Amino acid sequence: MSERIVDGTYQPGGRLPSGMAICEEFGISPVTAKRVLTELRAAGLAEMQVGIGTFVTELPQPPAEG
Repeated sequence: MSERIVDGTYQPGGRLPSGMAICEEFGISPVTAKRVLTELRAAGLAEMQVGIGTFVTELPQPPAEG
């Protein structure tokens, strides 16, 4: 999932799939799907809005060269 955030598959501000959708897409258990979402939030890649869903955060921009 983090790779999909970094490569732009999931855009900043966009809603991530639900835990159940992640289970179906990746063939994982609900416990593992919840862990994935927790780790994305811990890494600063996503934020949860209670009762609404989990959304991609703005990725930090690398410093401009020059």
